[in-house]
Amino acid sequence: MSAAPAGLPPGPPHDEVPFHRPFVVGDEGSAVQGALRNGHTGGNGPYATACERQLSELTGSQKVLLTHSCTGALELAALLAGIGPGDEVIMPSFTFVSTANAFVLRGATPVFVDVRPQDLTIDPAAVEQALSPRTRAIVPVQYGGGCADMDAVMAIAAAANAVVIEDAAQSLFATYRGRAPGAIGQLGALSFHETKNLSCGEGGALLVNDPALVQRAEVLQEKGTNRMRFVRGEVRAYTWVDVGSSFLMSDITAAILGTQLEAGSEITAAHRAIWDAYHEAFAPLEAAGAVVRPAIPPEVRHNGHIYWLLAPDREARDHVIVRLGEHGVRAQFHYVPLHSSPAGLRYGRVAGDLAFTTDAAARLVRLPIWVGMTRADVERVCEVTMAALAERRAAVVPG
Repeated sequence: MSAAPAGLPPGPPHDEVPFHRPFVVGDEGSAVQGALRNGHTGGNGPYATACERQLSELTGSQKVLLTHSCTGALELAALLAGIGPGDEVIMPSFTFVSTANAFVLRGATPVFVDVRPQDLTIDPAAVEQALSPRTRAIVPVQYGGGCADMDAVMAIAAAANAVVIEDAAQSLFATYRGRAPGAIGQLGALSFHETKNLSCGEGGALLVNDPALVQRAEVLQEKGTNRMRFVRGEVRAYTWVDVGSSFLMSDITAAILGTQLEAGSEITAAHRAIWDAYHEAFAPLEAAGAVVRPAIPPEVRHNGHIYWLLAPDREARDHVIVRLGEHGVRAQFHYVPLHSSPAGLRYGRVAGDLAFTTDAAARLVRLPIWVGMTRADVERVCEVTMAALAERRAAVVPG
């Protein structure tokens, strides 16, 4: 196999290559000590404020609110958008359960649609066909650290008078035509779960991109109170003024997040280097029809969060995962499509046959990407994957 790109660190392979390993910057401990010393460990403290300001500058979002999780950010977005019983919310079936749960909790019906083959993001044509008089929101999921065709999604939403809530859990430091995923629709959600490129264990953020929603977003985040106006000295006391819940990140967690954000560009570059190495290595296999690689549109700059391949069939995908495991490499498949899940059947409806989603979910394998993987690690993953696919081809077509 040809040498990996120079962006990958040299060194021997690890004995085990986990699917993901959270990156530790090294300053997290002192940052946590700082949060403990300053006497404010709850939500909306100084570390949280600093992170929100940095994320606002990074994404261009009007207002950023740190939350305890991306799930919480999506739930806050659903509440803020006024989603309720009788409403329909269009989203891809190929996504995590939180995307749907946030709206089901408000009494709405998720409407599941297909994704684009090239990057597994929501198919605008499928969105248009799914519209109904009850459509209240469209939720593009920015899969794998990329971005959907947001020009098309925004145009469809504007014509249907629907709000766009981006599930950009995986896409911090990606761009779409120079803009940040999550900051294009009226609302967007980010994740800092331990499985993401930048992590603080558990955490998320709501990006509020419509100025008309900013003041109410603060209220809903703070249990339905006007506490933040009180903190700023705008009112003499704070009280209950609206519905809400505790959608807050502790300042201890925000202190950890701040160290990750400071190293965000370097973390992203490391992920992209591994992604590029995989992409180059598997090009000959795709040319031979043995696999399908992701095809990132030219208007998107991805962040290297996920590298996936589509094997010829489920059996080949499972064989690759087993063989990698035998060599100490942990690979994974991904979502069971929500439209086929027990809760999806109960709470949602399907628009279209979702043939590609069903097929891709059965064939998709995700390969390890984490900061600290060496060239030798990447070469090992590629070599075992290629050998496993060759074994499977030989078994299917003997001789």
